[in-house]
Formats: sequence, C-alpha cells, structure tokens
Amino acid sequence: MDPIYVTGHRNPDTDSIVAAMAYAALRNAVGDREYEAACLGHVSDETQIVLDRFGFTAPKRITSMHTQVRDLAYDTPPLLSAGVTVGRAWSHLQAQKSVSAIPVANEDGTLYGILAREDVAAYNMEQETTGVLDNVPLFNVLSVLEGKVLNSAGENTDMISGEVVIALPQSRENLLFQSQNSIVLCGHQPDMIRRALEMNVNCLVLCQAEIDESLCALPTRTCIISTPYDAYRTARLIFQSAPIRRICSTTELVCFHLEDQVEHVKEEMLKYRHPCYPILDEEEKVVGVLTRYHLLRPRRKRVVLVDHNEASQSVPGLEEAEILEIIDHHRLADIQTANPIYVRNEPVGSTNTIIASMFQDRGLMPSEKMAGMMAAAILSDTVMFKSPTCTPRDIRTAERMARIANVSLDELGREIFSASLGNRNPEELLFSDYKEFHIAGHDLAVAQITCMDSGDMLQRKEEFLSIMQRVRRERGFSMVILMLTDVLLEGSALIYLGDDEIIHQAFSVQPKDNTVFLPHIMSRKKQVIPMLSALWG
Repeated sequence: MDPIYVTGHRNPDTDSIVAAMAYAALRNAVGDREYEAACLGHVSDETQIVLDRFGFTAPKRITSMHTQVRDLAYDTPPLLSAGVTVGRAWSHLQAQKSVSAIPVANEDGTLYGILAREDVAAYNMEQETTGVLDNVPLFNVLSVLEGKVLNSAGENTDMISGEVVIALPQSRENLLFQSQNSIVLCGHQPDMIRRALEMNVNCLVLCQAEIDESLCALPTRTCIISTPYDAYRTARLIFQSAPIRRICSTTELVCFHLEDQVEHVKEEMLKYRHPCYPILDEEEKVVGVLTRYHLLRPRRKRVVLVDHNEASQSVPGLEEAEILEIIDHHRLADIQTANPIYVRNEPVGSTNTIIASMFQDRGLMPSEKMAGMMAAAILSDTVMFKSPTCTPRDIRTAERMARIANVSLDELGREIFSASLGNRNPEELLFSDYKEFHIAGHDLAVAQITCMDSGDMLQRKEEFLSIMQRVRRERGFSMVILMLTDVLLEGSALIYLGDDEIIHQAFSVQPKDNTVFLPHIMSRKKQVIPMLSALWG
C-alpha cells in the first residue's frame, strides 16, 4: 500500500519534525500502518541533538508531491529476453489482452526494444510472402514445434535456415523441392524422406510420422526433427521460432522514468503515437509499460500536514496531492482541498501539545523516548515557555511528557539551546527556520534563529544581509527579516531589508543600520506577522 506521508513545513524546526514523527507513530500504533513521517528540508543542529538524545533517526526527506509515473497503475507485462521466440511472445500478448506491447530486455534488465502486436502481424505477413526461415537457433525450432532431434547430424546442428516446403507426391516432379537450402516437411512418405536425405537438405521435419531405421542410418548432413503437429500447422508454427530481437523496435524508443512527473509525460505523449512506452527505474532497468489510458485516473499521493497550513510553506506539488488532515497551531491560510477533511487547529505554543492530546483521546501513552522528544519540541517552540505563544496547557503537557520520559525540562532546555551556531555558515543559519508570507499584497520572508547570545550572531550581520539581499532580489520580496531570538534577553534582534518606516510603524521603534532590538518579542507567528498584518491592513 502506498504510504501516507506526515510532513511539517519547509526548513523544518524541531516542533515540525517531531510532530510528524509523533503523529505517524500514533496512527501506526492504532492500526493504520501506512503512515510515514517525512521532512521537507535539512535537519537543524538543534533537532539533531533532540533526535540523538532519544535515539531516533531523521524522517525520510521528500522534495515533491507532484504525481509521478510511479503513482500510476501502469502495466507490468513479462519482461522478455531478446532471444525468446515470436511464438512465446505472442502467447504472452494473448494472455494479457490489455497490453499492446511487451518490453524486451538485455540480460541486465536494461531496455533492448519493444515488441508490439503490429510487429508480430507484420512479420507473419512477410513470412507468408517469402516462406524462408533465416538462421534460427535449433532450440527455438524445437520449442515451437515441441520436437525432438532424431539423428547425429541434428545433434551437431545449431542453426536452421532454408525455404520451408511441404513434400508432395513424387509423381508431381514440377512441385518437388529442388534446393538443398530447404526445410522439408513431410509425413509417412519414405520416398520423400529418402530424397531429402540424399539431397542433404538443411532440415527434415517429420509431421506426425516415424522414420524407418534404415533411412535414419543413411549418411547425411540433414537435421531430422519429429513433431506431433501436422504439416499445415507445422508450416505456420515454424516461422514463430524466430527470436524477437529480429522484429522488435529498437530505435527511436521513447521511455519514461518512475520519477518523471505526469505533466511532463502528457506533453511528451502528445508528440508521439506509440502504443505504449517503457518505464525505467533509477538503474535504467525496465519495470513496466505506460499507455495514454493510465493517465486518465492517476493515483495521487496522500499527505497529512502538521505545523503548517500555508501552501508556500508546504511541499512543492501539494496541489496535485490528496490532503487528508491538517494539525496545526498557526493562523488559517490558503490551502484548499477538493473534499472535506479533518482539521485540528488550536491556539497553543506547539503542535506537539495538540498531538499529545490526540494520544490521550485514543487512550494511548507515547513511549518514553517519543515522550521525551515531544517534551523537547514543546520547549523548543515555546522558547523554554518564554514565548508569548506559550499557554498553561503547553507547560502542563511538557511536564507530563517529561515525567513519562524521566527527564528534567531544565536540563533538556539547556541542552537544546546550547547548540553551537558559530561554526555554521550564514546561509545554512538563515534557512534553518525560514518562512515566506503573502500579506495584503506584500510578499516577504521571515527567518528566525533562536540562541543564547544574540550578540555573537549580530557580529555576522553583513554576511546575513548579503544573503538576504540576494533572496529579496530573486524572489521579488518587499521585505526580508531575520529574527535573532535571545532566550536569555527574552527578546529578538531584527536584521532586515526593506522600508525603515514599516519597521518603525509596526513595532514603534527607531531602526538604525537595518537593525533593531525588540524586547519581549519572541514569536514570529504571534508577534511579528500580526504586527505587519495590522499595518498593511
């Protein structure tokens, strides 16, 4: 069964990643085994400390929710070798009426060609005209005729060639086979058998007949084969012994890969009229075939969003996915769904506070290690309960999770916020907790770095401004803000690019040199964004 991804926002923080892991663990624990935690970006040093502290590995990273070829119910016909007979390939095509072509592979599973029904039909019509079998392996002939070799000359034969003829009565001289380069089909006709052996024709096929021992002992280079089929059916079947490498298409093939987006596939299919298209995996091995029919009802990826409900903060291609649930503690934004879904949005300081309640609702206690991570995530998102977003419920929940995990909240908080930031490059720091917003016609980005000493970070202001200038130019933002939230000072230093007057009016301060300190401002969600929203109306 395809997984249901549980994912937080881009540039995930600790609350976002732990919320995804906790909710997936909750759903799996109550029997919904397809839920899988995922993340959309790099795991920060702080989050890695929490993961290592409680013995977890980071969730799988996903980069897109676009519908891909792997999401389609494509056909998986047998993968045939290029040496397989036309007859065997046709049997597979007949067994799967919905399949218009079969991929042909090399020994390593990579694509050799594609065999369509039209290729078999064209070959059969050609053989009706020429009647010549050209250098076909003996094993192939024996396979389609269910035959066996009767003489030593046959045991030494590897390839069969010649014009296929049915032996007629000897009195019809004008219709007798005349060439040594013949494959003669006959029944109980001792004279015809003797004639063929004396002429050393390439092959003699006995159809529902036996050969006298004296004839079989004649010195000859002719390969003698017996078959249970009559001459008429043998004459038709023997041409099906050719290997499919001779008739399958091997040039101008159009292939798709499992990771290709369906929109790209549609555009490519408009350029061609192939009956089907081979599908390759990341190792270029064939995994199936795709037709236009498969594009009619694509199977969309399924996702649960935690710690966000804004499209610009979510995974690319979200509009092509099926959103099943949203669990969040931010303002309601712009995500739309085709069907009614379960939404749980509560005014608390951490998504993990909500998920802890969902454990309680289902009568389930999180494991000690999971509870420890959830306590750490609540501490992180509420900045050790100093953020204005923090509620008494967050504190009670964190204390309960800490008791289950048998950890100290004070020690855990110091461990989280003492993560070394000085040795990380400014771009990595800026994008570790970065979000984009659209407010009343204004596009902006607000990044946040939580630290124990904002003074150290301010010394790198010019490095941050250089990156912020590039982001502003590339994205066309009216403003880019970096919050340096200081746990000890209980406030945030802002480094910003944009109109000074906006900062002055929004926060009632006088900025200087793209910098200002805002005491008691700890929350982007509850203090910075609402101030700008009120200003811009």
